[in-house]
Amino acid sequence: MSKQRILTGITTTGTPHLGNYVGAIRPAIAMSENTAFESFYFLADYHALIKCHEAERVAESRREIAATWLALGLDTERAVFYRQSDIVEIPQLCWLLTCVAAKGLMNRAHAYKAAVDANREAGEDPDYGVSMGLFSYPVLMAADILMFNAHQVPVGRDQIQHIEMARDIAGRFNHLYGEHFNLPEAVVDDQVAVLQGLDGRKMSKSYNNTIPLFLPEKQLKKHINKIKTNLLEPGEPKDPDTSTVFQLWQAFATAEQTRQMREAFAEGIAWGEAKRQLFELVNEQLGEARERYYALLEKPDHIEEILQAGARRAREESQPFMEKLRSAVGLRGLI
Repeated sequence: MSKQRILTGITTTGTPHLGNYVGAIRPAIAMSENTAFESFYFLADYHALIKCHEAERVAESRREIAATWLALGLDTERAVFYRQSDIVEIPQLCWLLTCVAAKGLMNRAHAYKAAVDANREAGEDPDYGVSMGLFSYPVLMAADILMFNAHQVPVGRDQIQHIEMARDIAGRFNHLYGEHFNLPEAVVDDQVAVLQGLDGRKMSKSYNNTIPLFLPEKQLKKHINKIKTNLLEPGEPKDPDTSTVFQLWQAFATAEQTRQMREAFAEGIAWGEAKRQLFELVNEQLGEARERYYALLEKPDHIEEILQAGARRAREESQPFMEKLRSAVGLRGLI
Protein backbone atom coordinates (compact mmCIF):
# COMPACT_ATOMS: atom_id res chain seq x y z
CA MET A 1 0.00 0.00 0.00
CA SER A 2 1.41 3.43 -1.00
CA LYS A 3 1.99 6.10 1.61
CA GLN A 4 -0.52 8.83 2.31
CA ARG A 5 0.50 12.14 0.79
CA ILE A 6 0.33 15.40 2.72
CA LEU A 7 0.63 18.78 1.01
CA THR A 8 0.72 22.28 2.38
CA GLY A 9 1.92 25.69 1.22
CA ILE A 10 2.61 29.12 2.68
CA THR A 11 1.97 32.28 0.70
CA THR A 12 5.03 34.43 0.07
CA THR A 13 3.71 37.91 0.84
CA GLY A 14 5.53 38.85 4.02
CA THR A 15 7.89 37.94 6.84
CA PRO A 16 6.91 34.80 8.80
CA HIS A 17 5.54 35.51 12.27
CA LEU A 18 4.89 33.52 15.44
CA GLY A 19 1.35 32.71 14.25
CA ASN A 20 2.69 31.14 11.03
CA TYR A 21 5.17 29.10 13.07
CA VAL A 22 2.72 27.77 15.65
CA GLY A 23 -0.23 27.33 13.28
CA ALA A 24 1.44 25.94 10.16
CA ILE A 25 5.21 25.51 10.05
CA ARG A 26 5.85 23.70 13.35
CA PRO A 27 3.07 21.09 12.91
CA ALA A 28 4.01 20.58 9.24
CA ILE A 29 7.65 19.90 10.07
CA ALA A 30 6.57 17.47 12.81
CA MET A 31 4.28 15.70 10.34
CA SER A 32 7.09 15.44 7.77
CA GLU A 33 9.05 13.34 10.26
CA ASN A 34 6.30 10.70 10.30
CA THR A 35 7.43 7.91 7.97
CA ALA A 36 3.81 6.94 7.28
CA PHE A 37 3.47 10.03 5.06
CA GLU A 38 5.01 11.55 1.96
CA SER A 39 5.21 15.32 2.48
CA PHE A 40 5.02 17.98 -0.23
CA TYR A 41 5.66 21.52 1.08
CA PHE A 42 5.78 24.54 -1.19
CA LEU A 43 6.17 28.29 -1.36
CA ALA A 44 2.87 29.55 -2.79
CA ASP A 45 4.38 32.36 -4.85
CA TYR A 46 1.73 32.37 -7.61
CA HIS A 47 -0.85 32.87 -4.88
CA ALA A 48 1.20 35.78 -3.57
CA LEU A 49 0.59 37.70 -6.81
CA ILE A 50 -3.15 37.78 -6.08
CA LYS A 51 -2.75 40.09 -3.10
CA CYS A 52 0.69 41.65 -3.57
CA HIS A 53 1.82 43.59 -6.64
CA GLU A 54 5.16 44.66 -5.15
CA ALA A 55 7.72 42.55 -7.00
CA GLU A 56 10.57 43.09 -4.54
CA ARG A 57 8.38 42.21 -1.57
CA VAL A 58 7.36 38.91 -3.18
CA ALA A 59 10.99 38.12 -4.09
CA GLU A 60 12.21 38.90 -0.57
CA SER A 61 9.40 36.93 1.04
CA ARG A 62 10.24 33.85 -1.03
CA ARG A 63 13.80 33.99 0.30
CA GLU A 64 12.73 34.62 3.91
CA ILE A 65 10.10 31.89 4.01
CA ALA A 66 12.39 29.31 2.41
CA ALA A 67 15.11 30.19 4.96
CA THR A 68 12.55 29.90 7.77
CA TRP A 69 11.53 26.33 6.91
CA LEU A 70 15.16 25.29 6.55
CA ALA A 71 16.27 27.03 9.76
CA LEU A 72 13.51 25.30 11.71
CA GLY A 73 14.78 21.90 10.64
CA LEU A 74 12.75 20.75 7.65
CA ASP A 75 14.47 17.64 6.27
CA THR A 76 14.46 18.26 2.51
CA GLU A 77 15.79 14.77 1.87
CA ARG A 78 12.53 13.42 3.26
CA ALA A 79 10.01 16.16 2.34
CA VAL A 80 9.68 17.50 -1.21
CA PHE A 81 10.23 21.26 -0.77
CA TYR A 82 9.70 23.49 -3.80
CA ARG A 83 8.46 26.78 -5.19
CA GLN A 84 5.05 26.61 -6.82
CA SER A 85 6.29 28.73 -9.72
CA ASP A 86 9.08 26.24 -10.54
CA ILE A 87 6.51 23.56 -11.39
CA VAL A 88 5.41 24.56 -14.90
CA GLU A 89 2.73 21.88 -14.92
CA ILE A 90 0.75 23.60 -12.14
CA PRO A 91 -0.56 26.51 -14.28
CA GLN A 92 -1.21 24.02 -17.10
CA LEU A 93 -3.33 21.90 -14.77
CA CYS A 94 -4.96 25.06 -13.43
CA TRP A 95 -6.31 25.78 -16.92
CA LEU A 96 -7.62 22.23 -17.40
CA LEU A 97 -9.42 22.52 -14.06
CA THR A 98 -10.69 26.03 -14.85
CA CYS A 99 -12.42 24.54 -17.90
CA VAL A 100 -14.45 22.16 -15.74
CA ALA A 101 -14.93 24.34 -12.63
CA ALA A 102 -18.42 25.83 -12.31
CA LYS A 103 -18.60 29.61 -12.04
CA GLY A 104 -21.42 29.18 -9.51
CA LEU A 105 -19.00 27.28 -7.28
CA MET A 106 -16.49 30.15 -7.49
CA ASN A 107 -19.26 32.66 -6.69
CA ARG A 108 -19.62 30.98 -3.30
CA ALA A 109 -15.94 31.30 -2.31
CA HIS A 110 -15.61 33.11 1.02
CA ALA A 111 -12.90 35.56 -0.11
CA TYR A 112 -14.87 36.60 -3.18
CA LYS A 113 -18.14 36.95 -1.27
CA ALA A 114 -16.39 39.04 1.40
CA ALA A 115 -15.00 41.39 -1.27
CA VAL A 116 -18.44 41.74 -2.89
CA ASP A 117 -20.11 42.41 0.47
CA ALA A 118 -17.52 45.05 1.34
CA ASN A 119 -18.05 46.76 -2.02
CA ARG A 120 -21.82 46.83 -1.57
CA GLU A 121 -21.48 48.31 1.91
CA ALA A 122 -19.19 50.99 0.46
CA GLY A 123 -21.67 51.75 -2.36
CA GLU A 124 -19.28 50.45 -5.02
CA ASP A 125 -19.87 48.11 -7.94
CA PRO A 126 -19.97 44.57 -6.44
CA ASP A 127 -16.87 43.50 -8.38
CA TYR A 128 -14.84 46.68 -7.82
CA GLY A 129 -11.17 45.76 -7.33
CA VAL A 130 -11.81 42.02 -7.74
CA SER A 131 -9.21 40.45 -10.02
CA MET A 132 -9.64 37.14 -11.80
CA GLY A 133 -6.79 35.92 -9.60
CA LEU A 134 -8.89 36.52 -6.48
CA PHE A 135 -12.01 35.09 -8.10
CA SER A 136 -10.37 31.88 -9.35
CA TYR A 137 -7.97 31.43 -6.41
CA PRO A 138 -9.70 28.15 -5.41
CA VAL A 139 -8.92 26.64 -8.84
CA LEU A 140 -5.20 27.35 -8.46
CA MET A 141 -5.34 25.88 -4.97
CA ALA A 142 -7.04 22.80 -6.42
CA ALA A 143 -4.24 22.52 -9.00
CA ASP A 144 -1.62 22.66 -6.22
CA ILE A 145 -3.30 19.79 -4.42
CA LEU A 146 -4.34 17.63 -7.36
CA MET A 147 -1.03 17.95 -9.22
CA PHE A 148 0.48 15.65 -6.61
CA ASN A 149 -2.71 13.76 -5.75
CA ALA A 150 -2.45 14.69 -2.08
CA HIS A 151 -4.62 12.66 0.27
CA GLN A 152 -4.53 15.09 3.19
CA VAL A 153 -4.21 18.88 3.28
CA PRO A 154 -3.63 20.43 6.73
CA VAL A 155 -5.57 23.71 6.88
CA GLY A 156 -7.20 26.12 9.27
CA ARG A 157 -10.98 26.11 9.52
CA ASP A 158 -11.19 29.12 7.21
CA GLN A 159 -9.63 27.04 4.40
CA ILE A 160 -11.90 23.98 4.58
CA GLN A 161 -14.12 25.38 1.84
CA HIS A 162 -11.20 25.44 -0.61
CA ILE A 163 -10.52 21.74 -0.04
CA GLU A 164 -14.19 20.97 -0.61
CA MET A 165 -14.02 22.95 -3.86
CA ALA A 166 -10.92 20.99 -4.92
CA ARG A 167 -12.90 17.79 -4.32
CA ASP A 168 -15.80 19.09 -6.41
CA ILE A 169 -13.51 20.10 -9.27
CA ALA A 170 -11.59 16.80 -9.13
CA GLY A 171 -14.85 14.86 -9.13
CA ARG A 172 -16.10 16.76 -12.19
CA PHE A 173 -12.84 16.12 -14.07
CA ASN A 174 -12.91 12.43 -13.15
CA HIS A 175 -16.52 12.19 -14.35
CA LEU A 176 -15.62 13.66 -17.74
CA TYR A 177 -12.21 12.11 -18.37
CA GLY A 178 -11.81 9.05 -16.13
CA GLU A 179 -10.44 8.50 -12.65
CA HIS A 180 -7.27 10.57 -12.41
CA PHE A 181 -7.49 12.39 -9.10
CA ASN A 182 -7.79 11.43 -5.45
CA LEU A 183 -10.45 13.39 -3.61
CA PRO A 184 -8.38 15.24 -0.99
CA GLU A 185 -9.38 15.54 2.65
CA ALA A 186 -9.00 18.66 4.79
CA VAL A 187 -7.14 17.98 8.03
CA VAL A 188 -7.95 20.44 10.82
CA ASP A 189 -6.02 20.02 14.05
CA ASP A 190 -7.97 21.72 16.82
CA GLN A 191 -4.91 21.37 19.06
CA VAL A 192 -3.01 23.82 16.85
CA ALA A 193 -3.40 27.31 18.26
CA VAL A 194 -4.59 30.31 16.27
CA LEU A 195 -2.48 32.97 17.95
CA GLN A 196 -3.69 36.40 18.92
CA GLY A 197 -1.60 39.36 17.87
CA LEU A 198 -0.38 42.44 19.75
CA ASP A 199 -3.87 43.97 19.77
CA GLY A 200 -5.76 40.83 20.84
CA ARG A 201 -7.14 40.09 17.36
CA LYS A 202 -5.94 37.10 15.31
CA MET A 203 -2.24 37.52 14.50
CA SER A 204 -2.21 38.54 10.85
CA LYS A 205 -0.18 40.67 8.48
CA SER A 206 -3.50 42.20 7.41
CA TYR A 207 -3.95 43.69 10.91
CA ASN A 208 -0.30 44.74 11.25
CA ASN A 209 -0.26 43.11 14.69
CA THR A 210 2.29 40.35 14.21
CA ILE A 211 5.44 39.37 16.08
CA PRO A 212 7.96 38.42 13.36
CA LEU A 213 9.42 34.98 14.00
CA PHE A 214 13.13 35.73 13.98
CA LEU A 215 13.36 39.19 15.50
CA PRO A 216 16.70 39.94 17.20
CA GLU A 217 16.49 39.64 21.00
CA LYS A 218 16.00 43.33 21.79
CA GLN A 219 13.26 43.73 19.21
CA LEU A 220 11.54 40.52 20.30
CA LYS A 221 11.45 41.83 23.88
CA LYS A 222 10.08 45.17 22.65
CA HIS A 223 7.30 43.48 20.64
CA ILE A 224 6.29 41.22 23.53
CA ASN A 225 6.15 44.27 25.81
CA LYS A 226 3.68 45.85 23.36
CA ILE A 227 1.12 43.04 23.84
CA LYS A 228 -2.18 44.57 24.92
CA THR A 229 -3.20 43.77 28.50
CA ASN A 230 -5.83 45.04 30.93
CA LEU A 231 -5.29 47.42 33.86
CA LEU A 232 -5.22 44.81 36.63
CA GLU A 233 -2.50 45.56 39.18
CA PRO A 234 0.15 43.13 40.52
CA GLY A 235 -1.48 40.88 43.11
CA GLU A 236 -4.88 40.98 41.41
CA PRO A 237 -5.90 37.60 39.91
CA LYS A 238 -5.88 37.58 36.09
CA ASP A 239 -7.86 35.42 33.67
CA PRO A 240 -5.45 33.34 31.56
CA ASP A 241 -8.17 32.31 29.12
CA THR A 242 -8.68 35.88 27.87
CA SER A 243 -4.99 36.83 27.87
CA THR A 244 -2.82 37.06 24.75
CA VAL A 245 0.27 36.77 26.97
CA PHE A 246 -0.96 33.46 28.40
CA GLN A 247 -2.07 32.17 25.01
CA LEU A 248 1.41 32.79 23.58
CA TRP A 249 2.96 31.18 26.65
CA GLN A 250 0.80 28.09 26.16
CA ALA A 251 1.86 27.81 22.49
CA PHE A 252 5.53 27.50 23.48
CA ALA A 253 5.42 25.97 26.97
CA THR A 254 5.30 22.39 28.21
CA ALA A 255 2.17 21.17 30.00
CA GLU A 256 3.93 21.68 33.36
CA GLN A 257 5.08 25.20 32.48
CA THR A 258 1.54 26.02 31.38
CA ARG A 259 0.14 24.75 34.68
CA GLN A 260 2.64 26.86 36.63
CA MET A 261 1.82 30.01 34.64
CA ARG A 262 -1.91 29.42 35.13
CA GLU A 263 -1.25 29.34 38.90
CA ALA A 264 0.83 32.52 38.62
CA PHE A 265 -2.08 34.27 36.89
CA ALA A 266 -4.43 33.18 39.66
CA GLU A 267 -1.95 34.59 42.20
CA GLY A 268 -1.82 37.94 40.41
CA ILE A 269 1.50 37.89 38.55
CA ALA A 270 2.41 41.38 37.29
CA TRP A 271 1.99 41.86 33.55
CA GLY A 272 5.59 43.01 33.24
CA GLU A 273 6.84 39.84 34.92
CA ALA A 274 4.60 37.61 32.79
CA LYS A 275 5.92 39.31 29.64
CA ARG A 276 9.52 38.94 30.82
CA GLN A 277 9.05 35.20 31.33
CA LEU A 278 7.29 34.91 27.96
CA PHE A 279 10.19 36.66 26.22
CA GLU A 280 12.71 34.31 27.85
CA LEU A 281 10.70 31.22 26.87
CA VAL A 282 10.24 32.22 23.21
CA ASN A 283 13.78 33.53 22.88
CA GLU A 284 15.25 30.31 24.25
CA GLN A 285 13.19 28.13 21.90
CA LEU A 286 13.92 30.14 18.76
CA GLY A 287 17.50 31.26 19.46
CA GLU A 288 19.35 28.50 17.59
CA ALA A 289 16.92 28.56 14.66
CA ARG A 290 17.30 32.36 14.48
CA GLU A 291 21.08 32.01 14.10
CA ARG A 292 20.61 29.43 11.32
CA TYR A 293 18.03 31.70 9.64
CA TYR A 294 20.34 34.71 9.41
CA ALA A 295 23.20 32.49 8.24
CA LEU A 296 20.98 31.09 5.48
CA LEU A 297 19.92 34.56 4.32
CA GLU A 298 23.61 35.23 3.67
CA LYS A 299 23.71 32.17 1.37
CA PRO A 300 20.91 32.64 -1.19
CA ASP A 301 22.77 30.33 -3.59
CA HIS A 302 22.48 27.50 -1.03
CA ILE A 303 18.73 28.11 -0.60
CA GLU A 304 18.33 28.21 -4.39
CA GLU A 305 20.17 24.91 -4.76
CA ILE A 306 17.81 23.24 -2.25
CA LEU A 307 14.71 24.65 -3.98
CA GLN A 308 15.93 23.58 -7.41
CA ALA A 309 16.57 20.07 -6.09
CA GLY A 310 13.05 20.04 -4.67
CA ALA A 311 11.62 21.24 -7.98
CA ARG A 312 13.39 18.40 -9.83
CA ARG A 313 11.88 15.86 -7.43
CA ALA A 314 8.43 17.43 -7.75
CA ARG A 315 8.61 17.48 -11.54
CA GLU A 316 9.49 13.79 -11.62
CA GLU A 317 5.87 13.45 -10.49
CA SER A 318 4.22 16.36 -12.28
CA GLN A 319 5.68 15.93 -15.79
CA PRO A 320 4.47 12.38 -16.53
CA PHE A 321 1.17 13.01 -14.76
CA MET A 322 0.56 16.13 -16.84
CA GLU A 323 1.24 14.20 -20.05
CA LYS A 324 -1.36 11.67 -18.96
CA LEU A 325 -3.89 14.42 -18.20
CA ARG A 326 -3.22 16.22 -21.51
CA SER A 327 -3.87 12.98 -23.34
CA ALA A 328 -7.04 12.39 -21.33
CA VAL A 329 -8.54 15.71 -22.46
CA GLY A 330 -7.48 15.18 -26.09
CA LEU A 331 -4.27 17.23 -26.18
CA ARG A 332 -2.18 14.43 -27.64
CA GLY A 333 -0.02 13.78 -30.67
CA LEU A 334 -1.64 13.05 -34.02
CA ILE A 335 0.13 9.74 -34.53
